[in-house]
Amino acid sequence: MTDLPRIFAGIAAGLHHLSDRQRVIAGNIANSDTPGFKALTVEEPDFSTLLGRPSGGRRVARPTVALTGTMTALGATRPASAARIVEERDISETKPDGNNVTLEDQLMRMGQVQADYATLTNLYAKQLKLLKTALGRSGG
Repeated sequence: MTDLPRIFAGIAAGLHHLSDRQRVIAGNIANSDTPGFKALTVEEPDFSTLLGRPSGGRRVARPTVALTGTMTALGATRPASAARIVEERDISETKPDGNNVTLEDQLMRMGQVQADYATLTNLYAKQLKLLKTALGRSGG
């Protein structure tokens, strides 16, 4: 049996990313009144592995920060998922108590997640339909 087209792996990675983003945004909203809380976001996934480049090909890797013993002693913890959760860089305001979560910004981000999810699920459905057509099967 052959592997499925790479587009399915890309769609799956995109959907997992959107799930992580939605979870982080919900956490931001839940902590919108917590003094000193900093809004978080999920870094975009690396889709370069889906391009089929040879393993010896050059590419620029995203820098990573390894959790050290000192960081752990200061209270840092490893994120629960494989996604890289980082502090939000695009902040519109910071409250006097240090909290920088703006509900309007978070709700706009949640709307974008919803739109991206709809796009990916539509793309998935169309790819399945193409596969069925290629295999000579009709129907939904």
